[in-house]
Order: sequence, then structure tokens, then C-alpha cells
Amino acid sequence: MSNRLKTLAALFLLALAPLATAGGKKEPDTVVSFHIETDATDNPKMVFQAIVVGKLKYFRRMSEISTRDIASFSPFPDELGGSTYGMAIVLKPHVANRLAAVTNANPDKWMAASVNGRIRDAVKIDKQIDDGTLVIWKGVELAEINSLDKTIPRIGKEKPMGDKKVKD
Repeated sequence: MSNRLKTLAALFLLALAPLATAGGKKEPDTVVSFHIETDATDNPKMVFQAIVVGKLKYFRRMSEISTRDIASFSPFPDELGGSTYGMAIVLKPHVANRLAAVTNANPDKWMAASVNGRIRDAVKIDKQIDDGTLVIWKGVELAEINSLDKTIPRIGKEKPMGDKKVKD
């Protein structure tokens, strides 16, 4: 085999490498993540800013909890009374242990809830969360709930609802 052909074959395999590392899993249509507050002096590439209770806060880009960590969820009408919702989230058991450790290590810091890259809500950590349940109190849109219904079961159910849509 010529060196030119070997080089082309190597380049082709390198181009396919990202597909192989993804394991063939499709990214979820709706991404839910929770981020812990950090200091403004941290590496600027590792933090993002958000306004929380009228003040500028800094949060880690790397999420503590994400969509793949959710065992089930349940939406509810939010306090705004408009067309958005809140949702209770039950975490997988091993993730609930991680959440307990993170919240124990970060008292008096804020945890921001993001849906599809937009901060929807934030809560101040006042104690360790032991029950593996998180709540986003506001700002989740119906389309996002319908998207989550395709892959994550509702609380008390064993399977996701699939393509059944919840109506307003």
C-alpha cells in the first residue's frame, strides 16, 4: 500500500473518530442542566454569567446534573400563570448521591437551572439535598415538556410517553 493511500485511510478514520466516541447515541432534543455558582476569579472559559435576584452571579459551565441523570419528571403550572411551567425532577439513585455531596460542599451558593442553554430559575442552597429531587419553579415551555416526554418517564410511570403531546 502506498504512503499516499495510507495517509488518506488515516485521515478518513480520524474523521470518523467523533462518531465512534459518541457511541451512536443521539443527543436529546431538550437539554436540562444544573450549574453551581463559582467565583468571578475562576478561569473565564470555565464560567458564565447570569442575573439572579437582580445581581450578577457566576456559574460553572460544566453542569453538575444534566438530562441523562434524570430518572423521571413531572411538570406543573408555574407561579407566573402564563404559558410556562415548572417541573419536579427525580434523579437516578447514583446521581442523587452525587447531588447530596455537591449541595453539602456548597452551602449558601446558588444552583442555576438551565433548559436548552437558557437559565430558567435558580435556588440558593441552604442545606444538603438528600432526596434526589430537584425543582425548576418556572420558565419551562410546553414544547420542552413534550420533548422530554419522548425520552424520560413522568414520575410514577415506567416508560416515556413517546410522541403523545400534552396540550395547553
